[in-house]
Amino acid sequence: MDENLKSQPLYKQIENTLITQIQTGELLPGDKIAPERVLAKRYQVNRSTVVHALDELVAAGWIVRKQGSGTHVAPGRFGSRQFVFNQWRQFLSGPYLKEDPYITAIRKLKEENSSIDLYTGDLPNDLIPDFVFPSFSWQEIRQEEHQLTNLGYGPLKAELILFLQKELPIKGNDQELLITSGATQASILLMTLLLSAGDVLATEESSFLFSLPLFSSLQVQLVGIAQDAEGLSPTALEVAIQSKNIRLLYLTPNHQNPTGKTLSLKRRKEILALCQKYHLPIIEDDVFHELSFAKNLPALKSLAPDQVIYIGSLSKIFGASIKIGWLYAPKNMIKSLAIAKERMDNNTELFPQLLAYHALSSAVYQTQQQKLTQELALRSHHFASLLEDFQEDWHFTPIQGGLYYWLTWKHQKLSRKQWSDFLKEGLLVAPSFLFSNDSQSVRINYTRLSSDQYAEFRERFKRITQAWKTLEI
Repeated sequence: MDENLKSQPLYKQIENTLITQIQTGELLPGDKIAPERVLAKRYQVNRSTVVHALDELVAAGWIVRKQGSGTHVAPGRFGSRQFVFNQWRQFLSGPYLKEDPYITAIRKLKEENSSIDLYTGDLPNDLIPDFVFPSFSWQEIRQEEHQLTNLGYGPLKAELILFLQKELPIKGNDQELLITSGATQASILLMTLLLSAGDVLATEESSFLFSLPLFSSLQVQLVGIAQDAEGLSPTALEVAIQSKNIRLLYLTPNHQNPTGKTLSLKRRKEILALCQKYHLPIIEDDVFHELSFAKNLPALKSLAPDQVIYIGSLSKIFGASIKIGWLYAPKNMIKSLAIAKERMDNNTELFPQLLAYHALSSAVYQTQQQKLTQELALRSHHFASLLEDFQEDWHFTPIQGGLYYWLTWKHQKLSRKQWSDFLKEGLLVAPSFLFSNDSQSVRINYTRLSSDQYAEFRERFKRITQAWKTLEI
């Protein structure tokens, strides 16, 4: 047992040891855990101490226990599991910061030239629009600092507001904008300030939120709401609202991550009506807004300005090197968020804001953005055509924009172990167990598959598909 854990109570040492085994892949979701008497003998403790540790793990969502079938590792998503931090030393040295072992394996394989990276959630470099920036002297940059407030760089803020007024027409003038260092910082700021330990946040099932460690550290419960062809189900949402005391709803209506689904207009109105009925605030994550192949449907924010906090980003179109996002919400809320952001010393650097302003205000921005979406639509078409040979085995729906295709295996139930076949073939993808309790689907960033890789992808994907069909027999 780790030396750093020995100062903890015995039950806590057992609890953290089992968590480490789960996070490192020694114990996989669905694996059976040794009986209580075996664990008691292994750790040289009373059986009651083992029971205490297992009860804590059940409550935190790491394991499940059923009469007659024993104790098993809970399926899927780390994001819905919780930790209790007793000391800073435990936080820093314990298992809390470890990532899913599948992601660790992907990071290692990325360094190999033979791998095809369809996992990374960004555009490839060859698709990122090219802008010519003016030269800045150090003195000029220093002068621009005078236009920097706790809401962000003034000229960029004004440009973003003009952009939003065009894209999200909202009556009245009671909305304000706060610039952040990307959409992730915007989300973290909202979660930290709007949620407390024990609160429940609802989102789509599947969702990228389940892959984040944030909720474990905040002691916030993350609940997934079922989706269908039109997006999140209002019926399932109302059942969850009535039974789980949900505090916030987090939605990605356009090209949802990971499923690529776009919420229909009818469904948007139904969900808004439901949330207004139960006084449930909504966080709308619209980071893929600029990556739509056609005109976007009305944003939730434009349909219900005071019900919705809007998150936007330029990082998806400009690349990860320019981390610029924003929050658009009622003025009083933005004022409070800006003060909190300042106190947390989460200031957004001036230089990326300068670059973002000159790119966004550039005369060629619109042309560049349209050129990008046309290329994405073309790549999406080619990828969908490539998948037609696999329709007997994989279900997929052509997307309307964004970065992701969502493929679902049509045959036997898959376990987490089967997905190692993709790693062996050097196909770096994101299986659904990273985002949900399901292991049947996979997220693929089709934009990163270049035309000269199509044949190789097809062959590798075909070998995996045929191998899995053989297992079914």
